[in-house]
Amino acid sequence: MSEVLLKGKSKVVRQGVCDDSLVIEFLDCVTAFNGDKKAEFVGKGALCAAISGIIFRHLEKHGIKTHLIKDVSETSVSVKKADIIPVEVVVRNKSAGGFAKKYGVDEGSSLKNVVVEFSYKSDTLGDPLMNESQITALGLADQSELRDMADEALKINQLLVNFFASVGIELADFKLEFGRYQDEIILCDEISPDSCRLWDIATGERLDKDRFRRDLGDLLEGYAEVFNRLNSR
Repeated sequence: MSEVLLKGKSKVVRQGVCDDSLVIEFLDCVTAFNGDKKAEFVGKGALCAAISGIIFRHLEKHGIKTHLIKDVSETSVSVKKADIIPVEVVVRNKSAGGFAKKYGVDEGSSLKNVVVEFSYKSDTLGDPLMNESQITALGLADQSELRDMADEALKINQLLVNFFASVGIELADFKLEFGRYQDEIILCDEISPDSCRLWDIATGERLDKDRFRRDLGDLLEGYAEVFNRLNSR
């Protein structure tokens, strides 16, 4: 087995078969509240890998450049070795989670426009929100890169809002990570119920990691529902 380069809370990153590639293994572990709450759900890693693969391939068909190369196993994918930009991009279509709490807006409320937020990718610091001048001041990304990331995030959002709506799911918000690869900014990491808020349009049922965060039901049941709907589309 190849060398482990990074072990995170829900994924392991290994060196790929060539210098320009990596292998990402999705783990069955799920965490919340910066790791204070965690558990193992057998099969969660395979579901996240499958869902993220479906979504990344859909985005690529519509012109979004990603790090995905191919599936390696049920829980592992081969990806391009990008230089990850330590700035997470959060896109919000509805008031939910920390946004609802911070600004005193009822969860599920509609917003007058799509919100794009940047945060510093740092577990130690709790992924604090950052504005563009703070990001450029610390040299995490330049202004052109931030503009590209925000533009891509909005394109991805519109594609995914329609994609999920076609299977009866509302995309309330989600997190993205980008990386530098051969002088381009490409989409990296994953897009799955671990990183999105996904609500059943008809019932409002949560089908994402909030089931674990808030004890709203069986996590695997929610993730499997998302996979089954997308896979049968």
